[in-house]
Formats: sequence, structure tokens, C-alpha cells
Amino acid sequence: MLASIAHRVPPRSYGPWEQVASTLAEGLVARGHDVTLFATADSLTSAHLHAVAPTGYEEDLSLDAKVLEALHIAAVFERAGEFDVVSNQFDFLPLVFSRLTTTPVVTTVHGFSSERIVPVYRAYDDVVHYVAISDADRHPDLGYAATIHHGIEVERFAAGAGDGGYLLFLGRIHPDKGTATAIEVARRAGLPLVVAGIVQDEEYFADAVAPHLDGHAVTYAGPVGPAERERLLGRALALLHLVDFDEPFGLSVVESLVTGTPVVAHPRGSLPELVRPGVDGFLVTDVAGAVDAVRAVGGLDRARCRADAIARFSAGRMVADYERLFAEVVASPSPVRASGRTAPS
Repeated sequence: MLASIAHRVPPRSYGPWEQVASTLAEGLVARGHDVTLFATADSLTSAHLHAVAPTGYEEDLSLDAKVLEALHIAAVFERAGEFDVVSNQFDFLPLVFSRLTTTPVVTTVHGFSSERIVPVYRAYDDVVHYVAISDADRHPDLGYAATIHHGIEVERFAAGAGDGGYLLFLGRIHPDKGTATAIEVARRAGLPLVVAGIVQDEEYFADAVAPHLDGHAVTYAGPVGPAERERLLGRALALLHLVDFDEPFGLSVVESLVTGTPVVAHPRGSLPELVRPGVDGFLVTDVAGAVDAVRAVGGLDRARCRADAIARFSAGRMVADYERLFAEVVASPSPVRASGRTAPS
């Protein structure tokens, strides 16, 4: 399994790609598979670890990302003959090696950072098995073996009572993620907002977020690790996920639902696949709608929200979906193509 080396596996705080790679690798090992994880040297795993990079290049800026990524990817394909299948949880760069091995390559497309990378996916569409992480993120130019929604280790997220009395924003602080919109919704709803996540756009943070931070109406908790994420999510009245782009998936949304905390979101990208209006949150199109939704979340059954999320987004469900796909891929001489989803709705 080829993981990203931007962060450790599993990540200390931010690192959705690395988290998915970790969850999948651990789940496959637990089901009796012999897994080799290509990740950073400080990664924690029960799989066999092969490392080139000492740590994540986003965690040690003295490291040369391009050099380490080149060596990291090459290491996988130099050993490809040892494996039944290569699970690429990285990005588009490993695709260029895929014709150099007879070992099937399954690439999970964790979203498209730009249309400029699509030609690489298109060029290897005939030899690589693509997995979409949501139906919404399927590119019309590509064939897909399956759509497999991410899963999380649900036992790590206890049921929360929502007794903190605050709304929560959890994610990258970037215009796409709608941090400023969350602040406006909380202000209009008359509720405090906790903002948590890495600052990805410093100018946006300085202009649109920092002026509102007063330690009461709006509080910044910084990047938060797993334990703090669980606490913040479980005590929140609702998670505000008012994104301004087509979200490929949204791990924080699933984590929130598993704690029983409803989600108020824009219906962009994958969100209609994740949030069930009236069951575990609401989909809204503007600030006024979001304020109304915040006032209505108290009427939702948090236990039902949690049970529904566990049924749909457990790590066990995701691992089983990949396990079935890997078996199909190994048995097939050409890329598996499927029009429907693999993950249950």
C-alpha cells in the first residue's frame, strides 16, 4: 500500500489521505492479509513498513518533497512483483509507473486538485483500476472499478451529548471550506463557534477569521489531534460544513455523525451522499437556511444519527469493500469497470 508522505501514517492531526491509508492497512492486516505499507519512517502500523522519508515533508520543511516522493514511489514499483496488488492511496504520480509492472494497480482518487492533473489519469485509464471516494467525484472522462466511501474506526469516537453549547467548524481554514460563513451563521444564531483545523490560507485567516476571535463568541482551537477531535465533535450542537467547492468526501463530516452530532452543510460534491436531511443534519443553500437548520438540530435524534453513521461509514465496511475489489482485480486480466457504487447507501 502506497501512502502519501506529506504526513506520518496515521497523521498526528491533519492528514486525511494518510488516515485512510492507515485505516485500510490496519483493517486488512486484521483480516489476515500480508500488507506492506510504504510510508514515512515514523509511521505506526501493524503492517510491514517500508520507508524512504524519515518523516512527513509537511512536518519537516527542510526535507525536499520532490526528491522524497520520487524515491518513495520508485520503491513501491521496484518491489511490485512481490505483491498481488498495489493499492495507490497517494495521487497521480504513481500512475506513470503502472505500465512497467504486471501487478495490478488500484488507485483511490482522493479528489482532483486541478483539471490539469486529469490528463495523467486519462492516459492510464486502460491499465489502472480507479476507485472514487464518492459518486459526485467521478470524472466523466474516466472509467471506475467502484465508488467506495471512506470508513473510520468508529470505536474511537464515543457518543457525544452535544452539551457544550457551541457550534463547530473543523477542517482546513481556507476560503473553500467556508470558515467565514460558519462565523456568520453562528453570529446570527446567537451561539458560540469553535474553529479547529490547520491554517492553509494565512491571508484568509488574517482577514476573515482572526478579527472575530475573542475567546467567547469565536474561539480558535488550532490543529487538533484525535482525542481533542472526539471531544470537540461530541460536545458540539452541530458541525458547520458550509463548503464553497465540490467536496470529494469529508472525513470530518463522518466523524461528526459517528459521535451523534448533526451536520449542517451545503449540498456541494459528496455532501448529499453523506448527510441525510432530517436524520443526521440538514443541507442548506444560504446563510439564512443554515441559521434555521441550526435552530432545528435539537429536534434530531443523536442516537439515530450515530447508529446510521456507524452502519454506513465503519472501517469494517470500507475494508470489506476494498477486499472484495482487490480480489476481483487480481482475478481480472483487464481493469475492472463498474457503473454502480460498491459502498452501501
